[in-house]
Amino acid sequence: MKSVKDYVTTIPDFPEEGILFRDITTVLQDADGFKLAIDEFLKLLKDVEFDVIAGAESRGFIFGAPLAYLLNKPFVLIRKKGKLPRETVTKEYALEYGTAQIEMHKDSIKKGEKVVLIDDLIATGGTVKACCELVEELGGTVEKILFLLELKGLNGRELLKDYKVESVIQYDGK
Repeated sequence: MKSVKDYVTTIPDFPEEGILFRDITTVLQDADGFKLAIDEFLKLLKDVEFDVIAGAESRGFIFGAPLAYLLNKPFVLIRKKGKLPRETVTKEYALEYGTAQIEMHKDSIKKGEKVVLIDDLIATGGTVKACCELVEELGGTVEKILFLLELKGLNGRELLKDYKVESVIQYDGK
């Protein structure tokens, strides 16, 4: 029986020498791999009570939308600044070289709603920490954060230590 990890392609020296890039497009390109990934996420949500799934642009959309459909939950988009058409709330977060901003519609989370956040990868945790802050600013609580891949060597869990974090696949390095 294959695992999701069997569908991930590792590309050495990309984007720079010494990096092992974990390519999830090969998970998505294979119907069995994609189904297995969604099934693994469903297992991680088995005993979680929540109201909404929110996904970070753009790969959080790929995994979050089918989960929301299967679980009959609303799906909320967290997007790069300037991509949402109605009134938004915004958070700035640090990148390796500079900063970026993400947004949610101001009416996407209601006070007291329990939210599951989903993204493809946890590295340093900065993007998802900003997502958590947006949810909380709107009055929601983050019940759980799910990732397909975790790069343990970048210590993203430390930044998210106040939240329940799970990943389908873990890699020891960066």
